[in-house]
Amino acid sequence: MTELDIAEVAHRAGIPASTLRFYEEKGLIASIGRRGLRRQYDPGVLERLALIALGRTAGFSLDEIARMFAPDGRPRIDRRLLAAKAEELEGRIRELSVLRDSLRHAAACPAPTHMECSTFRRLLEAAASGAVRVPRKRAPRPP
Repeated sequence: MTELDIAEVAHRAGIPASTLRFYEEKGLIASIGRRGLRRQYDPGVLERLALIALGRTAGFSLDEIARMFAPDGRPRIDRRLLAAKAEELEGRIRELSVLRDSLRHAAACPAPTHMECSTFRRLLEAAASGAVRVPRKRAPRPP
């Protein structure tokens, strides 16, 4: 397979060319040259971009993802880091499940008001104590 230009990589990876340039600035990917003004990439960049996307979806930072590649560009994924992230996600899933179940109860609760519902009151107390974290919106991805 021949080299791919930035527009083709962006199209195939489903991300804007600006993200590719940002990833290149961060050292996550590297172009192999230029044809005119357009950056050219080895077709293997698509697999690397898929690994980056998987890492982002799992909640890894770009710096953490960068450390998952050896200097020669091959994946070097720390299994302990993966296990720790899986545990972190498991905890978050438990928190969100409790929150989901509490909200479902509050939506169907026969109490005259939510403030008279003991389950809803417990949810409020947990939120006030920090035991229930409010889901954070992810920071926008780079342009």
